Amino acid sequence: MMRYIIYCDESDDKGRYFSNFYGGAILRASDREAIERELKAVKLENDLRGELKWTKISAYNEAYYIKVVDKIFDFVEAGLLKVRIMFTQNINRPRRLEEYQIGNEYFLLYYQFIKHAFGLRFCNPGRASEVSVTVYLDDVPDTRAKLDNFKNYLSGLSDFPVFHNSRIIIPKSEITDVRSDDHVILQAVDIILGSMQFRLNDLHKAKPEGARIRGKRTRAKERVYKHINMRIRGIYPNFNIGASTGQADGPSSKWLHPYRHWCFVPADAVQDRTQGKRAVIDD
Repeated sequence: MMRYIIYCDESDDKGRYFSNFYGGAILRASDREAIERELKAVKLENDLRGELKWTKISAYNEAYYIKVVDKIFDFVEAGLLKVRIMFTQNINRPRRLEEYQIGNEYFLLYYQFIKHAFGLRFCNPGRASEVSVTVYLDDVPDTRAKLDNFKNYLSGLSDFPVFHNSRIIIPKSEITDVRSDDHVILQAVDIILGSMQFRLNDLHKAKPEGARIRGKRTRAKERVYKHINMRIRGIYPNFNIGASTGQADGPSSKWLHPYRHWCFVPADAVQDRTQGKRAVIDD
């Protein structure tokens, strides 16, 4: 049986232009130890102690974080990690939301992200044997009852026709929330996810109150973001971080591509242009 692991993180419920950021990395379970070993080695070599986090980047350590970024994208380019980022754009407003949807938005979006962003339905084309998927969620900020309900829904995908027919299972026992400081791959997701939330919401332009120029930490984060963007564009030239990645190879691109973004738009959304911004174009 083939077994995959998905590490999931989320960041910034409400941003100036973009909100509800979700990020994930999928890998073969058999590759996990090697990936973790190499990422930890980069941390040790560069004296990066404790948990890697986007919020920790500063002028002091930016060069070390760039080395971590390079290791992450070496794995992505080698096909050992696949990274997915999902977010909503504030100009897209749902027409009407039921009370249940408002109270469970966090898990409802997580469900959509895991169900669609990774293209799991295409991960087992031969169907010779079952594929099992383990899901690690970063420190879920909600009640245990809601988490248990979410596990029931997510594990129920195993009975969903396209998953069942492809022999893909997501056992409830394999869905759990974890502490990111124990999982370096989850920390890697946090860096990429944080960089996209930072750039899409124009936080690279932020200045301390009363200051004429941006702070050193903001400028350091922008340089790390630009390096991430450069590595993405090494895979996809002219990549647009604020739009859903195209499907040049058809729907199976969701599984085949090493790196993708998904701008999630509710089915009944209407556009409010007052909440928008110009397209994100990086040099």
